[in-house]
Amino acid sequence: MNTQNLLTYFFALVWIANGLFCKVLNLVPRHQDIVERILGNTNSRFITILIGISEIIMAIWIISRYKAKLNANTQIIIIAIMNLIELLLAPDLLLWGPFNSLFAILFISIIYYTNFKINKEHANFS
Repeated sequence: MNTQNLLTYFFALVWIANGLFCKVLNLVPRHQDIVERILGNTNSRFITILIGISEIIMAIWIISRYKAKLNANTQIIIIAIMNLIELLLAPDLLLWGPFNSLFAILFISIIYYTNFKINKEHANFS
């Protein structure tokens, strides 16, 4: 298995872990607390589940490799917006506080590198 494949499965695993375990199964209630803080108490559990299901769908899309560059751009935009909103409205609920942004930037950078640099290098050799 090459590096690109490993990273693809890693990205999917991150989305599944956050979507299924943290949100849908509510194993990390802090995620619902963040949703409640940002959107209000009304239906926060239901909305958290919907977000979790969306993250699981993102993982399936990643593994399918269908329109991979669109997928990468979508991931990057979602991660950036989500982290900015959380940093501004719920910084005390974040696992690493403001340092969550550093992990988000690192994750975004790896997604970008994998989908726009490694893919491009492979395309040049094909």
